[in-house]
Amino acid sequence: MNGRTVLERFPAGGPRGSWPAEEFAQAQRRKGLPAEVVMDLATDTFLVIVRGGDAITDIAA
Repeated sequence: MNGRTVLERFPAGGPRGSWPAEEFAQAQRRKGLPAEVVMDLATDTFLVIVRGGDAITDIAA
């Protein structure tokens, strides 16, 4: 299974597009987390995630 931890969600329809998600991911990388931004087409949101692990964990719910 594709394991990941979702750190935060950002609406794709926002006026700044993916910038808030990219800024949040950059702040997490400064803290040492290998955060990245992906697009969830099903929900039209940008997700900031950390890959890894055996199961999908969503801590932003």
